[in-house]
Amino acid sequence: MTTWREVLGERTGLRLLATTIIAVAFTLYGYSIFLGMVERRSGVVLADPLLAAFPAYDLTWPIFVIIYGSLVVAVVVLMRDPLRLILALRAYVALVIIRMLCMWVVPLEPPLGMIPLVDPLVQSVTGAHEALSRDLFFSGHTSILTLLACVMPQRRLQILFIVLASMMGCFMLLQHVHYTVDVLVAPMTAYAAYKLIRPRVGLQVRQ
Repeated sequence: MTTWREVLGERTGLRLLATTIIAVAFTLYGYSIFLGMVERRSGVVLADPLLAAFPAYDLTWPIFVIIYGSLVVAVVVLMRDPLRLILALRAYVALVIIRMLCMWVVPLEPPLGMIPLVDPLVQSVTGAHEALSRDLFFSGHTSILTLLACVMPQRRLQILFIVLASMMGCFMLLQHVHYTVDVLVAPMTAYAAYKLIRPRVGLQVRQ
């Protein structure tokens, strides 16, 4: 099944698509509730020598442009390959679940000098009136871009998203939005989510 006509025309494809959509919807709903819980609890402040070496810079707009521009490009590319899109969505569900577990096990306070990352879209989804500050371990922005690099069908696109993920990690640190460990763990976790889900899609995804 390499086209939408084939996916929608077969029971296996329809079931795979329907369960994926349901999983994404339930995960995002639970995620929004979970983030509210995380914001209301206290944590610990980590000593981070790297962040202490420079002041925070407000890079909200570059971060906003990179993450949402990348998502638009990814949607355009993946819509041409339904199985790869399903793989991306399922790997994202796994990534979110892993991130929730990590945040629950490792409660952290915001880094010293943090400039809040104001994202109107995230705030509208989570219902938060202020920017989130305790959704730290690990970096969601960096891990999402890494995951997109994993699912891209062409090497040049993979390289592009790896570069964007690297830039995003640097921007997160420059704005003191995340600790260094948050950024370093994010790519490894995204790759683990991809490797975990890829064999379980049940259908062959073209390399």
